[in-house]
Amino acid sequence: MLDNTDGKNPAEELVETSGLVERIIYQSEQTGYTVCDLSDESGELVTLVGIMPFLSEGETIKALGRWEMHSSYGRQFKVEYYEKELPSSVPAILKYLSSRAVKGIGPVTAKRIVDKFGEDTFDVIENHPEMLAEIQGISRKRAEEISENFRAQFGIRSVMMFCRDFVGPTAALKIYQRWGGAAVDMIRANPYVLCDEIPGVGFVRADRIARSIGWEADAPERICAGTVYILRYNAEVSGHVYLPEDRLTEIAAHQLGVDIEKARAAMDRLELQGKIARVEVADRRCVYLKEYHDAELFIANRLTELEKLSTPLDTSDIDRFISQLELEFDIKYAAMQRNAISAAMTHGVMILTGGPGTGKTTVIRAVLTVFDRIGYKIALAAPTGRAAKRMSEATAREAKTVHRLLEMEFSGGADRPVFKRDERTRLDEDVIIIDEVSMMDCLLMEALLKAIKPGARLILIGDADQLPSVGAGNVLCDIIESERFATVKLTEVFRQAGESLIVTNAHAINRGEYPNLSSNRSDFFFVPRERESDIARTIAELCAVRLPRRYGEEIRAGIQVITPSHKGEAGTAALNTLLQKTLNPPAKGKHEKKVRDVVFREGDRVMQVRNNYDLVWEKDGVSGIGIFNGDIGTIEAIDFVDESVTVNFDDRIAVYDFTMLDELEHAYAITVHKSQGSEYPVVIIPAYNAPRQLLTRNLLYTAVTRAQEMAIIVGRADIVAAMVENNRPAKRFTGLKYLLESDEYL
Repeated sequence: MLDNTDGKNPAEELVETSGLVERIIYQSEQTGYTVCDLSDESGELVTLVGIMPFLSEGETIKALGRWEMHSSYGRQFKVEYYEKELPSSVPAILKYLSSRAVKGIGPVTAKRIVDKFGEDTFDVIENHPEMLAEIQGISRKRAEEISENFRAQFGIRSVMMFCRDFVGPTAALKIYQRWGGAAVDMIRANPYVLCDEIPGVGFVRADRIARSIGWEADAPERICAGTVYILRYNAEVSGHVYLPEDRLTEIAAHQLGVDIEKARAAMDRLELQGKIARVEVADRRCVYLKEYHDAELFIANRLTELEKLSTPLDTSDIDRFISQLELEFDIKYAAMQRNAISAAMTHGVMILTGGPGTGKTTVIRAVLTVFDRIGYKIALAAPTGRAAKRMSEATAREAKTVHRLLEMEFSGGADRPVFKRDERTRLDEDVIIIDEVSMMDCLLMEALLKAIKPGARLILIGDADQLPSVGAGNVLCDIIESERFATVKLTEVFRQAGESLIVTNAHAINRGEYPNLSSNRSDFFFVPRERESDIARTIAELCAVRLPRRYGEEIRAGIQVITPSHKGEAGTAALNTLLQKTLNPPAKGKHEKKVRDVVFREGDRVMQVRNNYDLVWEKDGVSGIGIFNGDIGTIEAIDFVDESVTVNFDDRIAVYDFTMLDELEHAYAITVHKSQGSEYPVVIIPAYNAPRQLLTRNLLYTAVTRAQEMAIIVGRADIVAAMVENNRPAKRFTGLKYLLESDEYL
C-alpha cells in the first residue's frame, strides 16, 4: 500500500533554457499558471508555459522543462521549474525595478531607490525595508509591502528547487503559500507536516523528501504520519471508518518497516495529539481517525435526539389523511405504503427503503401532500445533482443537492467542505427528506444533521441493497440494522413496474435468483460474448452503430457503459480509449489537449474524480461552487488563449484551468461505484472475468438499477451467474450501528 509512487521523477529528462521575458501572454494569480514569450540567449523568441508565479516582463530567468509540440501553437517549452536571475549592475537594477517587476515600485520610485542605495538596492529591499522609508514618497507601511512582495517573488524559488524532485510546481506553490519563505526550513524540520497541511501532498511524497534529507525509517514522526496515512487510505479507498487496533499495528509495522512496539508507541503519541480515537467496538479495540469517530458519535446522538424531540401527529388524523388522499387522487395504497405514510407522520426519524418499482415515490408524494396541508415547511435533497434532478421530476417541486441545501461556501482549498448551515445557523424547514441515502458517507451525514433544528422530522430514502457510499461509512445500512428507528421496506412490485424486465430482473438478482437473459422484451437484453476483446468491440458497435440505427441518433447521448473494474479490455481504462476513438475521433477544428498520456477533446464525456469544493460554476444566471467526485459532463470548449476547458455538467457549467485537468477522466465508461445515485436511459454492462471481489450480487444489482429504459449485458452468462451467487460484499469497518445500539454512548 505504501509502494505507490508518483511516476517518474519530475527532474528526469529536463532541459534548460534562459533569457529575457519579453511578454506575459497570460497569468493566473491563483494558480501561477503563465504563458510568456522569452528571448533566449540566441535571440530566438520562444513560448514558455507552466507554473511561473510572480513572473514579470523584463525579468531574466533560467527555466527547466521539456519541449512540446502544440497542435495549434506549435513548439513550446513546458516549464517544470524556474528561477530568476537578478541584475547586478546599477543600470540593470534601475531598468529591472522601472519595469514594475516589484509591486509598489514604478519608474520614479525606482530611480530614487537606486540613486540612494546603488548596488545594495536588492539587499535593502529584502533585508532592511525600514531604510526604504527614507525615500521620498515611501511610508513605513509601503516599505514593508514592497519588501514582502520582493521576498515572495524570490522565496518561492528556493521552495520550487528544493521540492522539484518530489512534487510538481503546483504543489510547490501551495507549500510556499502556506509557509512563505520559511517553507524549506519547515520541511527540513519535519517533512511529514506536508501530509496534514498541503492538499495533494500525501505520505508517499513526504516520505521520499524525508528519506532524501536523512530522516531515519524509525523516526516517530514518520511512523505517526504513516499510521495516519494507512487509516486515511482505508477510509477513502475501502470505506472503513476505523481499523481494529491489532490489525492496524501489524499493517503499520510491516508497511513502514519498523517493529511492533514502535508502531504501538506511535499510536500512543497520535492519541495524545488528538489525531486518533481508540475505542471498543463490539468487544474489539479499534482505532479511528478523530474526525470519523466524532462524526459517527454525533450522528448517533443527533438521530436519537431528533426521534425524541419530534411531536407525533394523532393517529386518527393520519388514517383520515390517507383515506382522503386515496379518494382525491383515485389511488389505493398498499398496506406497507400506508405503514410508511403513517410512520413518517409519527416519528422524528423514518427510513423508507425498497427496490425499483415498489412505490417509494408514491409514498413521498403522499407525505408531501399531508405535511403541506399541516403547514410544515419541507426541504427535499439528494447527494448528487442527477439524483436531486430526478427527485424534482418525481415530486414536481424543487430538490437540491445536500451541499446546496447546506449552502456550501468557499473552503480555501481544504479537503472538506465548509457549510453556512450548521449548528449556529440551522435550516428553517420542519421536514427534511433525503433521497439516495445509500450514497451518503458519515462526514456528509454529520454535516446534514448539524443543520437540522431540534424537533424537525428527518425522512431518509434509499435502497439498502445497493453498494455503499464511495466515502467512508455505511450510514444507511447501519441505521436500519440498529433497529432504533422506524423503517419501512417496500417489497411489492406494482403491476406497471412489474412489466419491465429491468425491474423484475433486478429483484430476481437481489433475491439470489438468476435473471432472465433469454427474453426478447424491449428493455433488457443479453448479448453473449466470450472474449474480453469481443465484449469491448461489441459495446463500441452498440454505442456507435446498432442502437442509433435501431432507435435514432438521439439515443447516443443517453447511453452509459457501466463496468465492474478499471482493469481489463472491458474495464474503464481500455473502454474509454476505444469509445473515444469510436464516438469522438479527431476532426479538423475540434480542439484537444493532451494531459499526461490522456487526450481530452471537445465533445468528450468526462467525469470529475475528486471533490473540488471551490470550483466555481454557473448556469442560466445562477452560480455556485463545488463539483464533486462522480459528476459527469461534456467538454464544450478548449481555449488555448485562456488555457481553459469548459465542461457542461447538465445543471452546471464549470471552467477548468489546464493545471486542474488531473481532476477529470473520460466517462464513456465508468465503474459501478461511480454510477451510484445516477440513472441513464440506456445502460450497457460488460460481464467479464474482473477481480472476484468486484463480481458481487449487490454490484450487479446496482448496475442494472441504473437503467431507466433499457439495460444490455454484454459478455458471459457464467459471470452473471457467479455475481448473483456471490453475496459476500467486502466488509466495511463501521461503528455507527454499534453506537446506536449502545445506550452508554448516547
